[in-house]
Formats: sequence, structure tokens, C-alpha cells
Amino acid sequence: MKNFGFKDEKEVLETLKERSDVKFVRLIFPDVLGREMSFCIPSDQLESAFKKGKGFDGSSVEGFARIEESDLYFFPDPKTFRILPWDYQLEGISWKEAIVFGRIFDSKGNEFPGDSRRLLEKFLEKTKEYGELFVGPELEFYIFKDEKTPELLDHGGYFHGGKWGEIRKLAQIYLKEMGIEVECDHHEVGPSQHEIDLKFGDALSIADSVMVAKYVLKRVARNAGVYVSFMPKPITGMIGTGMHLHLSLWRNGKNLFFGNGGLSDIAKKYMMGLIKYGREIQLVLNQWVNSYKRLVPGFEAPVYIAWGTKNRSAYIRVPEVPKGKERSTRIEIRSPDPTCNIYLALAAIQAAGIQGIKENLKLVPPQERNIYKMTREEMKKAKIMTLAKDLKEALENFKKSKLMRETLGDHIFQKIIQNKEIEWKKYKKAVGKKYQKEVSPYEVKEYLPIL
Repeated sequence: MKNFGFKDEKEVLETLKERSDVKFVRLIFPDVLGREMSFCIPSDQLESAFKKGKGFDGSSVEGFARIEESDLYFFPDPKTFRILPWDYQLEGISWKEAIVFGRIFDSKGNEFPGDSRRLLEKFLEKTKEYGELFVGPELEFYIFKDEKTPELLDHGGYFHGGKWGEIRKLAQIYLKEMGIEVECDHHEVGPSQHEIDLKFGDALSIADSVMVAKYVLKRVARNAGVYVSFMPKPITGMIGTGMHLHLSLWRNGKNLFFGNGGLSDIAKKYMMGLIKYGREIQLVLNQWVNSYKRLVPGFEAPVYIAWGTKNRSAYIRVPEVPKGKERSTRIEIRSPDPTCNIYLALAAIQAAGIQGIKENLKLVPPQERNIYKMTREEMKKAKIMTLAKDLKEALENFKKSKLMRETLGDHIFQKIIQNKEIEWKKYKKAVGKKYQKEVSPYEVKEYLPIL
């Protein structure tokens, strides 16, 4: 039976009439931090939600409305409707649920400015003249015993050994049944660390798919009696968890990033936009205190804002493309981690890249050496900037960014600043001047259960 790929409201409602086992629909949206927010309605209320929306209290959602303007309304997008492939069961009764993304409006019928999914949708439409953004994400994660202690459960390494591969496989099966294709899965570098790569697609669909994939992975792990964590750096001295994003612009089925036997001029300018504005967009790509414990030399995480083809210490890598596979030409930005708001992250990336095209930025030479081993004089000569060393520095760069204010709008821009100022103060109050690069017990307690 059909689980995904619905074209309109009528088809969704007809399917629900045929599928009496689908008892509930979960309405999903991200808060300003990118966390999955949801509430369920009985399936027979979906028709009303399509027409009138479904109200909820926005004052209780991080980065949304103040109490005096708290009434918000969720309008489902039928094209995002998916039936979850597993059964729920309790006391001998079983049922299925569906999920759907949508748009959020205020009580006056205006689009809610804190709706980050809608922000990405509108920004992609606004920049469509430069090409449609396609993305291929690599989702890394650890599998721990529980959400209290980051206890390693295997001794595997990159592409070998390890346990709990069945979690990756079952997640893949579920995702495919919901129309989300996976390119591959494997054990990652760290013990107990894993990766699932989603097949590339348009940016908005991929953002939704990342949200669903994280939800599915956590559920599969929970049912197996273990815990999936996307925390950027759960253990000092271990490899951190990233979400590398493979990027390309397309128009009418043509990859605009390929040209002249390699990267096109558009791709080069887009990449230089990411480099020029890398420090301004960093807070959106790495939004937690713990994100910066990952961005340190020696652990395959980018620290320096440069690009290369084979250089995995660089901020951007340009993968080599085999002859005959020119459509696969792309750039890989390696700094994001999977705990970012993927909608805002892709909007920020597109903004920086398009700005590079507008400014006609010139390509700087690639850095193929291990930048970690370069001297300060060599880095200065090569004009290599560094990413922010902590959340506070990234926040100050973000505050001064005209590009980010214009891209995100005043509401989301200010909500991010307010939230991150509070987070930094709480962290400094808890740890003081200790744990400059190490993962603190405070971070494990605060972040492991929620990321």
C-alpha cells in the first residue's frame, strides 16, 4: 500500500479512508533550534486541519511566540504526508500513525516569522534564478547504552568491525518505505560510531528527510534497548560527530557546478562565498556549546576555512569525480553537525554561496597539505582564516552579520541570539574557566539526553 508521495489533500484523505489502521497523524515542525516538535490528532481531524489549520500554544516552543501572541496554527502540507511503517501496540490494541510537515500561521492569518521550514522554502524560491540547491547529507551518530552516560558499546573502526549494524539496516528499511533513499551505511572511525548517507535531493525535501531519519534512528535504537546520540562531541579524545553536506546547484536537469572538465565558475564563486562568510554563518551550522569541542585539530573536523580536493582537514572538500560521472560534481562542506537546525543551516549556506556568485569572488588556491601542521606564518601567507573557537566567539560574529540578519529575518535572528546568550551564560556559570577543549560533565548532563 502507498506510504508516501501523495500529490494533494484529496489523495491523502482518500488513503486514510482506505487505511482504517492509521488512527493518528503526527504534525511535525522544528523549533528555532531545529528540534523535532510534534503533536498528534486523530486521523479523522486531518480534513479540518487542511482547511482551518490546527491550533497550538506557541509560547511553549523554543524561539516561537511570546505569551501574549501565543496562538498559532499548523496547516499540513499533503505532499509531505507519510505513513510510518511500524505498528504501535498497547494492551492488545495495535494501530499505525502518519506524519506530515506544514506551515505555521498566527491568529490573524499571517505567516509566522519563526517558522524556519517556511523560511528555507521561501529563500530557496527567492534564489532559484541562480539554480536549485541539491544536498546529500552524511549523518553521523554514536550508539550508547543509554542517554545518561556515553558508554562505548564496540571496538569497531572505519568500515570494519563494530556492533549494532542492524540498527542502521532497519532504519534504512523504514526510511525507504517512506520514500527516503539511503546511499550507504557503515561503521565510522570512532568505536560505537556510525553513519548513514542519504541520497541527494532538493534542499527542502532533504531537510525534511534529515528530521525523519533522526527520528527513525532514535526510535529503532530505543526499541533495541540502546540510545542513538547526535551530540557533536560526547567523549573527550574521541572522534566527533558531524554532518557533512554535499552541495550542488541545478537547473532543468543540468548540474551547474560542472564545467570546463571540473568545477564551473558558478561553483567556484559559490564555494568562495562559503569561505568568505564562513565565520558569519558558523553559529547556525554549529549552534551548541558542545559543537565547538568537536572543532579542534586532530580529529578529522575542520578548524581552518580553506578548501582542497583530498584534504579532509579543510572546511570544504571538492570530491574527485570519475570520468563519465560529471553530474556528480559537487562541493562538500564539512563543518556542520547533525544537531543544527537543518532548515536554517541550508538557508545560511545558500545565502553565503549565492553572495559569492553576486560578488563574483575569485577562487583562492586549494590547500592540499594537512593544515593542522602548517605554521602560523604559512597560514597567514595563505590567508587561511579559522572558525570560531567557542560558542561565544561564533555568537559575536553572528551578531555583526548583515547577511544572516537579512536571510533569517529579525524574529529568528534575535531569537537565536537570545537563546545562545543564555546557553553560554549557563555553561560558564557551571564550568568556569575549566574544560576549554575537553567535554565537561555539565555538557554530558545537559546535551546527551536531548541531542
